[in-house]
Amino acid sequence: MKTRFIVFLTAIIFAGILSGCTPKAKYDRMVKRELASGIRNDSIFMGLYLGMPEKDFYTRCWILNGKGLIRQSPRNMSVEYEMKNEFKSKATMDFYPEFVKGKIYEIPVRFIYNGWAPWNKKLSSDSLQIEVVNWFKKLYGDNFIDVKHPVRGDAYVMVNGNRRISIFKENEMYVWAVYTDLLVKKNVTDSTSKIGEIQKEISKKLEK
Repeated sequence: MKTRFIVFLTAIIFAGILSGCTPKAKYDRMVKRELASGIRNDSIFMGLYLGMPEKDFYTRCWILNGKGLIRQSPRNMSVEYEMKNEFKSKATMDFYPEFVKGKIYEIPVRFIYNGWAPWNKKLSSDSLQIEVVNWFKKLYGDNFIDVKHPVRGDAYVMVNGNRRISIFKENEMYVWAVYTDLLVKKNVTDSTSKIGEIQKEISKKLEK
């Protein structure tokens, strides 16, 4: 369910890119330029990377867990990392990758302020998204395209080589950042992958 929901949200965001001439043109130029460079940017965080074998992912998580840096989520469905110093207020990010042919193809990462409450507007996803974007700019560079979407508000997209990063709000609680390997995406034929039909349709639209 979680994967399908992220795929749906990603489809909404890229529908916004495709519906606006200026964002689409900027995005198309960015993708063409970065893929033509032949550069691979696979790094994600904590020693994880696009193309990482599934076995190595679990081994790395076991090591990080042993050091007390990460933990399993309450339902054991994802990995959690407590962000104590990155933002103005403590937050939590949780993630679990999508694998294609036994290697990491995509990692959706969900952020939330630990102190979030419906009445605490200072810790809403509006503030959180700003902090996530600024943090990502420090990590990966200031090349994000701001997409004004009528449903999801501001979304941000950046492509460096083969790595695309998309940042958008789910609701007033959560912000998502999705890492995707565009080179794998263009050649997905494995019917057993978890990407789903909607994600495949996004790929087709972005290639037009």
